[in-house]
Amino acid sequence: MTTRQSLARKAKRIKFILLDVDGVMTDAGIYYTAEGVEMKRFNAHDGYGIARARDLGIKFGIISGRDTPVVTRRAKDLKIAELHQGRIDKVTVFLDIQKRHKLAENEFCFIGDDVFDLPLLELVGLSIAPANAIIEVKKRVDYVCKTKGGDGAVREAVDMILSFQKK
Repeated sequence: MTTRQSLARKAKRIKFILLDVDGVMTDAGIYYTAEGVEMKRFNAHDGYGIARARDLGIKFGIISGRDTPVVTRRAKDLKIAELHQGRIDKVTVFLDIQKRHKLAENEFCFIGDDVFDLPLLELVGLSIAPANAIIEVKKRVDYVCKTKGGDGAVREAVDMILSFQKK
């Protein structure tokens, strides 16, 4: 974890926030109907935080190791144009996004919760984990949210970034 001063310096640079899904935007549960349709529970507070920050000029993207229609729907509802599913190698996806948006690594934030998120968490300017992240991840990020994934962690992270940017 970083000091508040260092956290503020990093947060002020952020122009793009990348999100994992399971365990970050959701509670990490994978629910199935009797018909086998996958369902996820998203948090409305997270959605409002994303919409508010987007309206203030911050861009968003989703990079998920799983590929499900419900995430496509959520991204569409939140007007998140950068949606990359079924991608375990998140660094390669990030480098493509970075190149197309012409931003420096330190202008990106990534919120992840599991060990396969670590390569990207260690590359971006601001790394964040929800309270329910794997211990190894929490030890290596800049900020650990007080809230869990699916319970408002994305909103907490977004609000923190916006507060440091005085938006």
